[in-house]
Parts: sequence; structure tokens; C-alpha cells
Amino acid sequence: MRTSSNPAFRNLPGGQGGGYAGFGPQGDATGRAPDTAARGDRSGVDQRPLTVDDVVVKTSITAGTALVTGVLTALTGQFWLVLPAFIIGLVLSLIVIFRQSSNPALVLGYSAAMGVALGGISGVFNSIYPGIAVQAVIGTAGVFLGMLVVYKTGAVRVTPRFQRWMMGALIGVLVLVLVRLVSQAFFGDALGMGSGGFLSIVISLVIIGVAAFSLLLDFDMADRAVREGAPANVAWYIAFGLMTTLVWLYIEILRLLSYFRE
Repeated sequence: MRTSSNPAFRNLPGGQGGGYAGFGPQGDATGRAPDTAARGDRSGVDQRPLTVDDVVVKTSITAGTALVTGVLTALTGQFWLVLPAFIIGLVLSLIVIFRQSSNPALVLGYSAAMGVALGGISGVFNSIYPGIAVQAVIGTAGVFLGMLVVYKTGAVRVTPRFQRWMMGALIGVLVLVLVRLVSQAFFGDALGMGSGGFLSIVISLVIIGVAAFSLLLDFDMADRAVREGAPANVAWYIAFGLMTTLVWLYIEILRLLSYFRE
């Protein structure tokens, strides 16, 4: 199985027997049997093969949870929750990734925490640029659906060469983001990378483009999980991986829209 740029999906390799790391019937990496109770599997229903419907439903629930908590945070003005929510979301994401867990409580907890964080950030932006949060949500949904159409129609094929190109692009984007953060923190954006000027817009467009194309890798990994017979509870893990990309995409779209408003 090809790997994905998403750190969550990189920990989802396929085995010869149809098992997946941390999810297959063989047990986890230590050789122990999977803890089905901890993963929310009490009736054995999650041992059936994964379907596309499972992925769609779990992804919709995960994204819907983030949307609800985000809207509530923005409407109530509890913007002080942004930092604690980000920390909680980061901790939960690390647990999910390193344990390769499909526990719905962890996935939905991550989604709710990131929804609160993004809701607080969106509320602040929306108070300065009215309507920008709704535009960012629509833009993110549009990019997601657009890239899904691109993947399904085969307009862009996920090949090993494409993956190598994406890995290089992701490393470049990471360096770019770090340089932007350092310049803003220590030089007051003397380089003009976050001031809303031409360079800032170009950087945001590049980052959004890389995030959008990384969705193709995520779709491909989910598609392969379905075709290779992963157990149904893996749908929660796939939903988590897609959610991490959507969070990144939303933040950068919100930033880009603020540049245009300026």
C-alpha cells in the first residue's frame, strides 16, 4: 500500500492477510488481541469489512461535531477557550496517531476540541471581517468536494511519482510556515509574509494548494482500505485523518480571506 502525506494515514499500512496495524484480527504491534471494548466494538459488528458508506458516515459525524462546537464557541464568544482546546486537540491527535486507535471517543473528542479552537479563532476574525467565517467554511467544503471529484474522475492519479512530489511539497511548505512564524515573531513581519501583501497571498495560495492535493492521498488511502478489506471500525481512523487535513485547510483559507479583506 502506498503511504499518505497525512501522519494519521502513514500509520495505516496494509498487510497480506487484510489486517491493518492496530486494527486487524491479528492484534496490535505488541501481539496482544485488539481491545474491542476500548474501541467501541461491543457486538462484533465492527469486524465486518469496511465500506464506503462507513467512511462517509463517520467522516460526516466527525466534521459535523467540529462544526457544531465551533459555531457554539463563536456565538457565545468564549474565545479564551482557543488555547486550551488546541492543546487538548493536539494531545488527542497524538494519542490517536501513535496508538493507531479507532476509538470514536478519541476521534470525536479531537474533532470537538478543534471545533472549539477554530470557532474561537473564527469568532475573532469575524468580528474584524464580518462574514469571513462563513466564507471560509464554504471555501473549505468547496475544496474538499472539488478534490473528491478530481480523485473520482481520475483527473489526477495518485501514483508513486505524485506521492514523491507531494512529500517534497509538504517539506517545502513546512519550512515556509516556520519561516513565516519566525519572521512574524521576531521581526514584525519585516519580510512581508503575513502582512496581506502580494507575497502573503502567494504563500497562502501555495499552502492551500498543497493541502488540497494532499486530500487526494487521503482519499486514495481510504479507497485502498475499503478494497483491501480493513475492518469497519477503521472508518473512525480514516475520518480522523481527513479531519486533520480539513483543519489545516480551513485555517489557511481563513488567513487568505483576511488578506483579501485588507
